[in-house]
Amino acid sequence: MRKWNTVFANLILSYLFIVLVIVLLLCSSFYMYFTGKYKEELRDRSRIALENTAQTIESSVLRRAQQIYLDISLNKTADVRLLADPSFKGDHAEVLDLQELLRSAVIRNSDFVQAVHLYYPKPNIMLSSAYGLKFYADRERETPFLTDWIEGMRSSKESSLWTQARLVPEDIYSNLKGGKSQALITYAHGYPFRSSGADSEVIVAVDVKESAISGIIRNRMPSRYEGTFIVDSSGNAISGSDKGKLGQRAEAGAGALEPGAGDAGGTVEWSSQVATYLTLPSTGWKLYSIMPSSAFYQKSIFIQKLILGLCLFALLIGIVMSGVLARANTGPIKRLTAKIKGLLDPASASVANEYRLIDTAFVKLNAKVASLEETLEANSSVIRHNVILGLLRNSYSQEELAEDLDFLGLDREYGRYCCLLLDSRGAFAGLNSRSLQYAAYRMIGQLEAAALPDGFIRAEALPDKRVVVLMGADRESGELRERISRFVVAEGRERFQLDFQISWGCWVEELIDVHRSFDEARIRMKYAYFFPETSILNDPELLDREQSTEEIPQAILATFRDKLHARQADGLADAVEQLATVMREGAYAADYCRYILANTVFVYSDYMKSVRYKHPDPGNPDLYGEFAGLPHILAYQDWLTNSAAEFIAHMESRNSERAVSSVEAVKRYIQDHLSEDLSLDAVAGQVFLSPKYLSKLFKEEVGVTYTEYVTGQRMERAKALIEANKLTVEQIASTVGYGTAAYFIKKFKEIHGCTPGNYRRSIARHA
Repeated sequence: MRKWNTVFANLILSYLFIVLVIVLLLCSSFYMYFTGKYKEELRDRSRIALENTAQTIESSVLRRAQQIYLDISLNKTADVRLLADPSFKGDHAEVLDLQELLRSAVIRNSDFVQAVHLYYPKPNIMLSSAYGLKFYADRERETPFLTDWIEGMRSSKESSLWTQARLVPEDIYSNLKGGKSQALITYAHGYPFRSSGADSEVIVAVDVKESAISGIIRNRMPSRYEGTFIVDSSGNAISGSDKGKLGQRAEAGAGALEPGAGDAGGTVEWSSQVATYLTLPSTGWKLYSIMPSSAFYQKSIFIQKLILGLCLFALLIGIVMSGVLARANTGPIKRLTAKIKGLLDPASASVANEYRLIDTAFVKLNAKVASLEETLEANSSVIRHNVILGLLRNSYSQEELAEDLDFLGLDREYGRYCCLLLDSRGAFAGLNSRSLQYAAYRMIGQLEAAALPDGFIRAEALPDKRVVVLMGADRESGELRERISRFVVAEGRERFQLDFQISWGCWVEELIDVHRSFDEARIRMKYAYFFPETSILNDPELLDREQSTEEIPQAILATFRDKLHARQADGLADAVEQLATVMREGAYAADYCRYILANTVFVYSDYMKSVRYKHPDPGNPDLYGEFAGLPHILAYQDWLTNSAAEFIAHMESRNSERAVSSVEAVKRYIQDHLSEDLSLDAVAGQVFLSPKYLSKLFKEEVGVTYTEYVTGQRMERAKALIEANKLTVEQIASTVGYGTAAYFIKKFKEIHGCTPGNYRRSIARHA
């Protein structure tokens, strides 16, 4: 029985190994059989992708261009035959209406239409949405791209035509060599609808952007965009990635592409390339997608040969190993089981079967390893988080980083590294820790799922509720950063309904220097507050602004204070807008701008306290808390403007209600302090009103000026004191607030028509 447990079992294992190899060989044979369908599968996929692209081009561009012709020709508000009518007397209003119709058509279809033209063959006049009214339109020799469709329609027996793609300068009066250009394809159709080009009264031409067609190809077939293009019935390129070959003969590896004119679709094969094509029904154009022949044949043949060779080699190895294992396994297994018995408890060590004994040992070892792996797995995200934070804080040495590098999951070193900083414009700020972690890690998962073919990407949530994206690539690539940035912005809007902002850091050569890239990204992110409409912050000038020592003109800040004290809501709104505009357009450091904004809030808050403002709602507003919670400067502008307007309106309402009580308080104060300083400024300060407002209020409520009222009250008091006949003139003057008796006598005479002495004597005579 023990023989079955030792050497004999080894021989059985050897033969089973041979059987396993034979099974593998049979499975490989089946695989070789089924891979014969590999080529057809690739062709089907290519054809399906081509059909989807062709349908999109048909529906999104070609049919829409034809629909534009129908909309214009059937429009009832403007007569398309206007300039073709001999009775037309040159009504400019009707011409403008017709041109506005063309411009409206362009605006509604601006995603693929550049311009719409109307050409009238008999008077030789062209009306264009872009170029206006042109006489002798066919004489534009210096810009033949404007009139090539005119010549084509004149000689055409058909009612419509599509021109070849051609490069047109963005400015029609400039030269292609020196300026920017774009590729256009023109769809021209005669009017009336069934008339030929030569017999048309009016020719409607729609300039279609070639970029709209190539954009559809890029979106639908991104991996084969470079090898996909459209040719017309003459074999000339209509659309493709190489704009320099538009209008030229389209060629592939075996020469010009010239399938039969009536072909609806199919495949053309050469020695080095395979072209799948499909005819567009509206135009007769052919959409080609060219792939290397190796994609259909060589790869599958290589796989078949490789698997066959591996199977034969495995069979040979199995036969040899069946004899070698029988001899070689006995000695090591015995030595191994002897060591295992010394490590196991007596009950486990008494097992007679060596393999069962080894299995028992491995089961226990596996349980311990599994426990360790679970512990490590549970903490792997925390460890990776700490490693990335350590890199960003520059707290690693080269040796320490080498020990912890495995936690980042990098399979190799890269030539360049870069950081992107992601902020949700305050959207994460209101989340609790669990919701924040869920949202952040969903975004991190989406980022890391976007595997880069030539690099890596890692993302982590930071303590300040932002997300840092760590990238690695073999070389510096602005396009890579742009692609990741666009992906993040799109995913944020689609999956989280959040408007993310991303700031870029520089590329560094070593992973340990990635903190420098992070510092740049953090500096740029400071300016997200001032440019909320900018999703990707990559402007180098932002780094220069951080070093700026320029200060905002004091006149702007003084204007805000003046308008606030004057309680001019419109002027205050303009001052706040001017301050925000200066910060956004000027070269001021972000921290300095935030300081100025906080100081402006302080000025506003201090003034509210000085006028003893009480908010109508229970409790005064926390201005600084509200300011700290604002996501960007535009929100700050709206908040401060609305808050100040509400404050001013409330103060005006409060002043109106307190007008009568304020006047009465002033009167009482005057009566109680006739001997003191009763200047307008002094009394206004006592009742917490501005002197100007108090003067106006007093005139409106009492009917006399403030000075006249004070003088009258003093004279009435002086008159009463004279009648009492207990004080001298000098004492009376001092009692009613006059510094000199002479000035008192002068004012008394102006009011009562006599001096105080004469008044006293007249009283004595009558007594």
